[in-house]
Amino acid sequence: MLFCVIHLYVSAQTESKLDYTIDVNNFYGTILKHNPDISHLITGHPSGVILSFQRKTYGDEAWQRLYNYPDYGVSFLYQDMDNQYLGEHYGVFAHYNFYFLKRALMLRIGQGASYGNKPYDQDKNFRNVAYGSHLVSASYALLQFKKENVIKGLGVQAGLGVVHYSNGNSKAPNKSTNTLFLNAGLTYSIDEESQEYVEKEKGAVKGGEPIGFGFILRSGINESDVVGSGRFPFYTLTAFADKRLNKKSALLLGTEVFFSKALERYIDFRATGGFNDGTSGDEDSKRVGVFLGHELRVNRISVLTQVGYYAYYPYDFEGQTYLRAGVRYYFTKKVLGSLTVKSHAAKAEAMEFSIGYRL
Repeated sequence: MLFCVIHLYVSAQTESKLDYTIDVNNFYGTILKHNPDISHLITGHPSGVILSFQRKTYGDEAWQRLYNYPDYGVSFLYQDMDNQYLGEHYGVFAHYNFYFLKRALMLRIGQGASYGNKPYDQDKNFRNVAYGSHLVSASYALLQFKKENVIKGLGVQAGLGVVHYSNGNSKAPNKSTNTLFLNAGLTYSIDEESQEYVEKEKGAVKGGEPIGFGFILRSGINESDVVGSGRFPFYTLTAFADKRLNKKSALLLGTEVFFSKALERYIDFRATGGFNDGTSGDEDSKRVGVFLGHELRVNRISVLTQVGYYAYYPYDFEGQTYLRAGVRYYFTKKVLGSLTVKSHAAKAEAMEFSIGYRL
């Protein structure tokens, strides 16, 4: 979210055309049962409101023309979960709006953080197994039909949306929630005068960059699924190679070593807890993985998706295949930072904060 806000400010200083819009959307939906452990939390129909402020683009930079002149901005989301144990959420996001069908269809992707007023508490709120902390990572998406400037800058929009809350297992429990909803609202263009779009380049979009290599240090704090077992730091050392396919996409290939104190403590817990599952306590908590991934570039920001496999896997923990998804920001052509979630299927293991260097 911070990366996007910095980008919003910097672009405002470098681009000459300024055109902003605001919008408000009400929504009403239902919590999806992605995990049977949250069945008792699905008792009503969550509702809320999304307030947004964004800036239009007209093709001053190449990436804007490449993505059909998107908007980018910040948004606030309030949600009543309609369940006495889940409470309410207050989230702040950075978002992009992408347009299709002659700008009649809009796809918004938002990423940020949310504050929940009723997290898990072993005495007062032990039924909320969805969130173990007040502050959670949050993301949402909207797919809306949109018509601007119906009456003097005022327009309408409506469609479907989904919002996700999870703390990335930084504190147990963390079963998370996903809310699917219908939404409708109004949009207002602060500048009613339409501006001309810079014409897109003709011909194929090519990459042309050689294979690059780099290193990444990932870290954060996480906890095993054993509530109260403690939050511990973890470290991941990554080496990677990447190849830009075109101006939008790149393929990634890498290897990494995982050091997890939480997993080490979990092995001790299974060995001494009388579970009789064969855990001796001498198992190595380190893991070595290899991964293949994709990077979708949107100016200095990119969306990462990766799938990995543990080549060294001395202790069976959540499966030998892992996934990673998140966002990356290029401070320079060589220095990068990222926020990602590492998971096994739909089960998050850790929220990773990373700093890297591309040779």
